[in-house]
Amino acid sequence: MRIKSVILLTMLFVCFGFSQLWAGAETEKNAVSAAWTWLSMIDDGNYSGSWNEASAYFRGAVTEQNWAASLEGVRKPLSKLISHKIVKAQESHALPGAPDGKYVVMSFRTAFAQKKFAVETVTFMLDNEKWGVAGYFIK
Repeated sequence: MRIKSVILLTMLFVCFGFSQLWAGAETEKNAVSAAWTWLSMIDDGNYSGSWNEASAYFRGAVTEQNWAASLEGVRKPLSKLISHKIVKAQESHALPGAPDGKYVVMSFRTAFAQKKFAVETVTFMLDNEKWGVAGYFIK
């Protein structure tokens, strides 16, 4: 009887562990999908649209006009997008300077006509059951 109990508990722990892994993978998948959509807006020059699709946290930190002006100054000189390739996506619940929540931080290797190697870091947060950008950096 004791062996059956140990086997049953082990199976429960394994199943719980796999469900947690699956949930984490699903979280990352949804955030990455949202990031591709959001990045395509920026790539198309739809800076106002990207601001509108951002999280409330992001929109509270930067005005639409400042966001559009910043991207004009940073992205336009790089010229046409050649490629984006995701290199890392990591889930987090706490980030420096941001409220606790559900985040996925993604790094993309990006090439432009005027800059062959750049790294874009996009942070998405779950905001009212929807993934929205919380931060964007390019270097």
